[in-house]
Amino acid sequence: MPLAHALRQFTSTSIGILQTRAELALVEAEEEALRYFTYLLLSLVAVLCLGMVLLLSVTLVVAIYWDTYRIASILALIGLFLLLAAGLGWRVVASYRRKPRLLDNTLTELRQDASILGNAVHHH
Repeated sequence: MPLAHALRQFTSTSIGILQTRAELALVEAEEEALRYFTYLLLSLVAVLCLGMVLLLSVTLVVAIYWDTYRIASILALIGLFLLLAAGLGWRVVASYRRKPRLLDNTLTELRQDASILGNAVHHH
C-alpha cells in the first residue's frame, strides 16, 4: 500500500506541476501576443505620422521657396524624413531584439522541475 500511495501522490504532484507550467506558458503567450500587437500599432502610427508630416512639410517648404530654393528645400526635407524613419525603424528593431524569448520562463521552470524530480527519483 505505501508504494501505491507514493505513486498516486507522485502522479498528483506531477499533474499539478504540469498544470502550473501550462498556465505559465499561456500567460507568456498572451504577453508575447500583446507585445507584437504593440509593435505593430506603434509602427503603424509612426508611419502614419511620418507620412502626414512629410506631406505637410514638403507642401509648406515648396510653397515658401517656390521661386528660389525649391529643389534644395525638397532635398533637405527628404534627408530629414529619411533620418526620422531610420531612427524609428532602428528603435523597433532594437526593442524586438531585446524582448524575452517565447516561453523562456516556462522552459526554465520545466528544466528545474525535471532536475528536482530526477534528483528525487535517484535518492529513493
